[in-house]
Amino acid sequence: QVQLAESGGELVQAGGSLRLSCTASGLTISPYLIGWFRQPPGKEREFVSAISSQSSSSYSAPEIKGRFIISRDDSKNTVYLQMNSLKPEDTGLYFCGVQKDEARNPLLLGTYDYWGQGTQVTVSS
Repeated sequence: QVQLAESGGELVQAGGSLRLSCTASGLTISPYLIGWFRQPPGKEREFVSAISSQSSSSYSAPEIKGRFIISRDDSKNTVYLQMNSLKPEDTGLYFCGVQKDEARNPLLLGTYDYWGQGTQVTVSS
C-alpha cells in the first residue's frame, strides 16, 4: 500500500521559514515526479512546485518563485519544500503527490496518482 506522509507544517510569523517533508512508503519514488500543492482556507487545491525524477527539472508557481525551493533525497524516499520569506497568503494545507507518468502536465491536480493527507502551514501577520 502506497502512503505519503507530509510533515513540517506549523504556525510561523510572516517572514519566517519552514521546511516541509514528504516521505513515501510502499513505493520507491526515484523514477517519479513529486509535486506539492496547497489548499488555502475556503479555496481549491493549487499547484506550488514539482520536481522530476533525478531532479532533472523543477516547476514552481509564480507566486512562490525565489522563496520556495523543492529538492529530493531518493536515498530517504523523501522530497522537501524549503519555504522562506513566508507570507500570510501562503497559509494552507500542503499536500504532496506522486505522478507516475512524467509525460503528464505536473501543474494539473488530476495527473497525480497518489496523495498524502497534508500538513497545515499557518503564517501569521
